[in-house]
Amino acid sequence: MFVDKVKIKVKAGDGGNGCVSFHREKFVQAGGPDGGDGGRGGNVVFITSERMHTLMDFRFKRSFAAENGKDGTNGRRSGKNGSDVIIEVPKGTVIRDAASERLLADMYTNGYEKILLKGGNGGYGNQHFATPTRQAPSYAKPGERGRELEIVLELKSIADLGLVGFPNVGKSTFLSAVTSAKPKIANYHFTTLYPNLGICKYNEYSFIIADIPGIVEGASAGVGLGFDFLRHIERTRMLLHIIDISGSEGRDPLEDFDIIMHEVRSYGKLSEKPMIVAANKLDLGSGDENLARLEQKLAPMGIEVYPISAVTGMGTDKLLRRITQILRTLPEAEPFDEEADFELPDEELTFDVIKTSDGYEVSGSLIDSIVRSVNFGDMDSLNYFHSCLRKSGVIDALRQAGATESDTVFINDMAFDFVE
Repeated sequence: MFVDKVKIKVKAGDGGNGCVSFHREKFVQAGGPDGGDGGRGGNVVFITSERMHTLMDFRFKRSFAAENGKDGTNGRRSGKNGSDVIIEVPKGTVIRDAASERLLADMYTNGYEKILLKGGNGGYGNQHFATPTRQAPSYAKPGERGRELEIVLELKSIADLGLVGFPNVGKSTFLSAVTSAKPKIANYHFTTLYPNLGICKYNEYSFIIADIPGIVEGASAGVGLGFDFLRHIERTRMLLHIIDISGSEGRDPLEDFDIIMHEVRSYGKLSEKPMIVAANKLDLGSGDENLARLEQKLAPMGIEVYPISAVTGMGTDKLLRRITQILRTLPEAEPFDEEADFELPDEELTFDVIKTSDGYEVSGSLIDSIVRSVNFGDMDSLNYFHSCLRKSGVIDALRQAGATESDTVFINDMAFDFVE
């Protein structure tokens, strides 16, 4: 099964929590805080793999998470860093943010490695919070949460020559004739259901050919199979437009050319690529008149026409010679421009104050973040908790909601008296 576009979720590892610990040693009465820091969470790393040719593996697994960092321990020992999650993709895969559709990475070459998400930092242990006036801090910092992202993986085949044309004009036959590729060939439309790649070697010069399912009118708007696979010729260096010059399908070859070119112009920058036309199926006869009309139509446009028969091999040598001549003059395809400055927006920490029959309830991501770093059995830590509530505007919000001295405030299943 050929799969070339999937949506998955990736998550970086959470940082480990800092440790609350105090040095204990014989004959040492007050050894001081020695809680270690939490380890860093693992990264989300993408790497291209030569063994993969489609994105089919992602049909069965859609979620990937790096390992969390370990918590710090006593003796100033830091927690172990979390392991990265390594995600292999085939060469030519582009990675986009599902929400904004921004290009995050172009996995253009084999072995290319991209850190997409970095793991959260580990939290500080209580050793960092000792001061001359607070010599025994009994709280530490929690680790940062790893970020989560929904992304789209899209495979864009990397080839030198892209074949375009209507269904059943002989693209697959041409590919099998000039390369060792063995695409399925039959006399009905859409025999080719997924892109085929083949390597053509002509006079010691090798190049890759991409054959995609036939394009029909409206393909650039989603009609037929062409829309799904036009991406596979998006980064080819030149195009070979194959036309059934015999009209064996009952269509006018000149109209075929106009329809296909309209779809090509409607999809990205394909029309800017160098292109030549192969007038195929001359072996069926009745193509000479159509060939003369086609050459007369394309000559003012500067488009070269090469009459061939992919079945008998007639004219293919001359066509390949011209293709290699053009390819030698063209620069190598460039990777797509990544969003070099792409950064996930900072996680928005919010809170809500709701008046209930028993008092006031405060909840939200900001409250969860503060509570995670508080030791409610220690007075210094409670003072720190109250200071955080004041600085973050929670106290003001409670006052605006009508809270007065001694009203009950509920935070994460805990009850407190409101204090100004």
